[in-house]
Amino acid sequence: MRKMRRRNRYHYSILRIEARRHILYESEEGIDWNQNQRQMTVSSTSIFRSVRKVLGTAVTDTIQSSSKNWQSLFRVRSVLPFQDSVKFVQTSCRISVPGTSSGSEQKVPSNFLRDKKLVPESDPPNIEDIKFLYQFFDSSSKVVVLTGAGISTECGIPDYRSPNGAYSSGYKPITHQEFVRSSKARRRYWARSYAGWKRFIAAQPGASHSALASLEKAGRINYIITQNVDRLHHRAGSSPLELHGTVYSVVCLDCGYLINRNLFQDELKALNPKWAAAIENLKHDSPGSDKSFGMKQRPDGDIEIDEKFWEENFCIPTCQKCKGVLKPDVVFFGDNIPKDRAADAMAAVRGCDALLVVGSSLMTMSAFRLVRAAHEAGAATAIVNVGNTRADDFVSLKINARCGEILPRLLDIGCLSIPVI
Repeated sequence: MRKMRRRNRYHYSILRIEARRHILYESEEGIDWNQNQRQMTVSSTSIFRSVRKVLGTAVTDTIQSSSKNWQSLFRVRSVLPFQDSVKFVQTSCRISVPGTSSGSEQKVPSNFLRDKKLVPESDPPNIEDIKFLYQFFDSSSKVVVLTGAGISTECGIPDYRSPNGAYSSGYKPITHQEFVRSSKARRRYWARSYAGWKRFIAAQPGASHSALASLEKAGRINYIITQNVDRLHHRAGSSPLELHGTVYSVVCLDCGYLINRNLFQDELKALNPKWAAAIENLKHDSPGSDKSFGMKQRPDGDIEIDEKFWEENFCIPTCQKCKGVLKPDVVFFGDNIPKDRAADAMAAVRGCDALLVVGSSLMTMSAFRLVRAAHEAGAATAIVNVGNTRADDFVSLKINARCGEILPRLLDIGCLSIPVI
């Protein structure tokens, strides 16, 4: 039995559960720590405030083991942080997963993704990865999901930071300040956006979008927050909070008037008929381009095209109400998330008992802040992503896998058994 435990501990190397030391800041009320006797005395006023944090951590660190169908894998050192404490407690708990008749070498089929060209390389998840994620849902009653670009790369929409992302080719996205100050930058952006719009909206929701929508409809996910601007969650049947806005709306920077992006596309075409005709005749599969979209599709819907197509003669519509500057209703780099939207997202993560991050490196502060807040509030935290993330040091569960290869399989396990929408 001891050899089996040792073998299991090293065998499931894809699954990384990191229980790290939590350093909590000092306050007047808290825990008196006796280093010799390992005893804690918690003030009565701290107990009530600590209950939620302890329970939230226990959701991730403690798994039921009463059933005979659950097999022990390995021991994990975990941390039970207490509010207002300057110390930390280390405990040992045994992690268990639902039993299976399949061997530990069983892999999940990797044919779930519709387009792998933009998705970073990753080994298929082990069945144990799926079981741990199942336990994360099964042990939680109020789950919030935060999604990033990694969930849409599987649908052919590139991200910025992955090895295959836009940054890898030297691309620099437009900033809010550049868009506002430079008419030339606006012409360049809208010319590229017009050229890439048809292909951008042709992207279809992937397996991850469908799986999350099914979990949401079944009541296993209470809220979805997305950093993506592509509306693929909506098309899959979800109703997420769009943290960074959406390219499907265009907003006036002066009066706030909104216009549908498809209608704005028609206005661009009407103002630039010769230019629009030229775009239709462009060779979209030129050497070096991404054959799934052509002409170097970008994460926010625009594409890379030769500057001769957007010089001085490209015309941009103005606001119908005040003749102001029109901008996609997206939070560009250098801009701030609207306060009410940021407040809604923060309230959601602080009120949940489990936060799952899907397909995000959490490099933007707006996303990382939410994960940190959920963790500090006592929620169980987990990440499914290919590659490192900014929150790896403190989350309880980290699975290095493609979203579309693990989330759909979650629907078939145990009491979840949820049909895909």
